[in-house]
Amino acid sequence: MTPAHAQEPAPDGVTAAEDLFVVSHFGVPRIDPRHWLLSLGGLVGRDRSFSLEDLKARPKRVVEAVHQGGGDPLKPDVPTRRVANVRWAGVDLAALLDELEVDRRAHFLWSYGVDGGDFAGASCNWYVKDLPLERLAGGGVLLAYELNGAPLRAEHGFPVRLVVPGYYGANSVKWLWRLHLSERRAKGPFTTTFHNGIRAIAPESIIVNPAPDAVLAAGEAVEIRGWAWSSRGVASAQISVDNGLCFTPAALEPPRGWAWQRFSLPWLPTVRGEAHLRVRAHDAGGAGQPPDGARNAAHAVRVFIGS
Repeated sequence: MTPAHAQEPAPDGVTAAEDLFVVSHFGVPRIDPRHWLLSLGGLVGRDRSFSLEDLKARPKRVVEAVHQGGGDPLKPDVPTRRVANVRWAGVDLAALLDELEVDRRAHFLWSYGVDGGDFAGASCNWYVKDLPLERLAGGGVLLAYELNGAPLRAEHGFPVRLVVPGYYGANSVKWLWRLHLSERRAKGPFTTTFHNGIRAIAPESIIVNPAPDAVLAAGEAVEIRGWAWSSRGVASAQISVDNGLCFTPAALEPPRGWAWQRFSLPWLPTVRGEAHLRVRAHDAGGAGQPPDGARNAAHAVRVFIGS
């Protein structure tokens, strides 16, 4: 995986598919789409199965969204900043469920990936996560079969994956084969032990320019810029050039759906030597980034000011 701070995405803010990080606890399954079916059952009027062609025959919806990994489930307080901003395309899940007469007792959607095995002393036949059905009212939840206008690659969930904008990527189950509606939460290591309850993305931000350990010239202006995101949209981004002693509001693009937001601040370095830049974001609900000790701790970049 290319670290988030190592490069900038395209000018439109979309990350190239080849730069999207890959996380798999049990390896990457290889699925023949000719024999693949998505089973949907549980608390619905009648069970259904859909082939890939069935899904592609339905109206296609495109959603641009931040996609962020939830971090190492064994080290939940350590930032990993596996993050990208991409365009998914597929079938709107809420619209599909509307056709199936969902029982009013259903409160959770269980999503099954074909991958399974042993992880950190726990074993499971399938990777299973659950989604509160109330999340569907917020829109954008897809059965996705395309990424940035091309079919999903195997490492990103081919042939179909769940995509839940605003939720950490652990909830967007790859290599999907079964959906089950239930009145209760699913039982499994990834709903009870690992990433349990980790759903909505907390406010976070990264500096992409200047790059770590960049050498800058004293007296020459530089633009500090990067990206900020949150499940509730970002209301402000602040930058420090003195390792967090003082912060200055940065210019921030307005929210745009589920996509991340660009921030920028002009800076004229004058003091030679080492400088530590920091950024912190606050979302529309007032929540912000802690300085350390959390998966969304404030991002810092060290640079050197020369003559």
